[in-house]
Amino acid sequence: MDMKALKKQLQSINQHLAKLDTVDDALIHTIENGLPLCSRPYAQIADQLEIDESEVLARLATLQQQGVIKRMGVVVRHRELGYRANAMLVWDVPDERVSELGRCLSQYDFITLCYRRPRVLPDWPYNLFCMIHGKSREEVLERIDWLIEQCHLEALPHRVLFSRRRFKQRGAVYRATDEKTPRVIDERHYAT
Repeated sequence: MDMKALKKQLQSINQHLAKLDTVDDALIHTIENGLPLCSRPYAQIADQLEIDESEVLARLATLQQQGVIKRMGVVVRHRELGYRANAMLVWDVPDERVSELGRCLSQYDFITLCYRRPRVLPDWPYNLFCMIHGKSREEVLERIDWLIEQCHLEALPHRVLFSRRRFKQRGAVYRATDEKTPRVIDERHYAT
């Protein structure tokens, strides 16, 4: 996405944020810090907001349709689960094969992200990215060898970029600290 399109998208989101009713505003504020860890998180949010669970789900769907919420996802704190090694695996894939290979790579549970990015030629020819987690560096390298074989990637150039440190992990923040100025703050922390 170019800067002009991004600016237009953010303006649209900010317009929707400015028009939110108090329930939608409270709902967004509630989900910014993550969903409750329970069997029915939307029901717990509904209780907190004093509305029905079905209303929470309907409002979230509307906010997504409006583009205020782009997506709902999970932030996995992999180190707390014993996964100490991780790497971003980048591939130079022919454009017509990206979807096919993305599907192959993303079917494995040790791949937590798999997405396409534009190449930045001449320095960066890679257009398919996937994050691999393992309990050790050796385990990650073994999984990469196994993936290459399973998805028939032997002929494709790639690089393995091991993480050296971990950044703060969180989802999107929709409001600035000054509540008088609603705006989207897109925190893109590539958690490693």
